[in-house]
Amino acid sequence: MTDAPLNLPPTGDNLLLADAGTGTRVDLVNVVKDYGSTRVLHGLDLRIRPGEFVSLLGPSGCGKTTALRVLAGLEDASGGSVLMDGVDVSAVPVNKRDIGMVFQAYSLFPHLRVRENTAYGLRRRKVARGEALQRAQDALELVGLGGFADRYPHQLSGGQQQRVALARALVTAPRVLLLDEPLSALDAKVRVQLRDEIRRLQLRLGITTVFVTHDQEEALAVSDRIAVMNAGRIEQIGTPEELYSAPATAFTAAFVGLSSVVSAVADGARVRVWGRDLPLLEPATGEVEVFLRPEHLSLAPAGAGDAEGVVQESTFLGSIRRTLVRTAAGELVRVQHDAAIRPEFGEPVGVRLADRPVTSRPLGEA
Repeated sequence: MTDAPLNLPPTGDNLLLADAGTGTRVDLVNVVKDYGSTRVLHGLDLRIRPGEFVSLLGPSGCGKTTALRVLAGLEDASGGSVLMDGVDVSAVPVNKRDIGMVFQAYSLFPHLRVRENTAYGLRRRKVARGEALQRAQDALELVGLGGFADRYPHQLSGGQQQRVALARALVTAPRVLLLDEPLSALDAKVRVQLRDEIRRLQLRLGITTVFVTHDQEEALAVSDRIAVMNAGRIEQIGTPEELYSAPATAFTAAFVGLSSVVSAVADGARVRVWGRDLPLLEPATGEVEVFLRPEHLSLAPAGAGDAEGVVQESTFLGSIRRTLVRTAAGELVRVQHDAAIRPEFGEPVGVRLADRPVTSRPLGEA
């Protein structure tokens, strides 16, 4: 089965859109979460503006899903507060927080048709059957599945089932939408399509949204801001552009985007790399390693670069290529360039540095 793009109805034809508000402010204030003697969240502070789309991005085990579950009320915080529009909801049970959630697993009832699956939350809230089914139909129209209401889950593709899960989360008109890696079980093409459609739908509804993912491309593509998490703490929060162009820490530089790591010597605000002085985003001194983005490097004829090396591989990526070069010092660096340039394995080349600010870390620090 293929997934057609959303065909969104006019606002006046859909109650969910007609009632769309400006979103809810969400605050996590010094949130701590312990499992026995293990601390998973270390005083997490996060301020989410009304209607904002914020992603929690980080590797497995960094605490991003735990933070989401504390926000939802599925886990009790060991300390700190969860506020919605300034009201502390830390002691409010999950079914009273007015939150919609979409998980990686679709969790649809196999014996219920799509319409009944979508209306399930409304029926639990004692909404009359006729009204619940109409609102479910509105929600299905919103996610482009209005014509699939009478099918069973097994008659849908994975992407369509996840759209049903999204409709079910939206049908109650929640104040906040939480998405816990909802796209990771889908194939690449459907994942990108549904990712973009979720973002368009979120903007149209104006709903405050928190999106958990370990996929940096997903986070960069859809977020207003991204909170990069590491070992139960927020390493840095900012817009996608800020995190990519001006990573505040070595962890952010390494995790967000593609970088090569090379040795250098720092002297305050500048660092010497391959005989060139570059500005540092954060001051440092002594022997360091710096992070170089592929687009900030360029190929040059052998003997004409800031560093000299030998081509190890070259990968075609459509409009661009990325070429891996082993420098004379043994460092591996990736250079991004026009796809028309096709270096050969073993070919000697030069690599030039752009005069762009870089992030550093002490030499040898992981």
